[in-house]
Amino acid sequence: MLAMEQHHHQEESCVPPGFRFHPTEEELVGYYLARKVAAQKIDLDIIQEVDLYRIEPWDLQERCGRGGGGEDDLSSSSERYFFSFKDRKYPSGTRTNRATAAGFWKATGRDKPVLSSRSSRGVIGMRKTLVFYKGRAPNGRKTDWIIHEYRLQTNEHAPTQVILRQEILFRLS
Repeated sequence: MLAMEQHHHQEESCVPPGFRFHPTEEELVGYYLARKVAAQKIDLDIIQEVDLYRIEPWDLQERCGRGGGGEDDLSSSSERYFFSFKDRKYPSGTRTNRATAAGFWKATGRDKPVLSSRSSRGVIGMRKTLVFYKGRAPNGRKTDWIIHEYRLQTNEHAPTQVILRQEILFRLS
């Protein structure tokens, strides 16, 4: 019975047995995130879309089994990858809402550039590190949950636009 369930589980998976998903930051931003934002097809449906602000970090691992482990065991690492939309604190503002029911994600350190290996393209995106705190600010208790938020680098010379839903990619470490 167990062998039949495993075989059935492999048929549902969109990747071959033994597949490991270890993309570089350049691949995460330059391929996966860029294609997602442009509504282009991604070769493998390996990164799920979740609402980061409606789910607690301890529930993300089972929700994001593909793209870095979980029951699919696609990777020996504990990293999980997922797409989410950037949530605005206020509809007309620029502040990001990073609160969940149990706590909040707090940015730490400076944003780091994601560079293209093609020197002509330069910076293609940015990485922000977020730590989860249980409770409410400013009295939240720091936890060991860390995610890295990746966003495409915007063109500083492009006309200003109101972005209602900005797609971002996360890596849960």
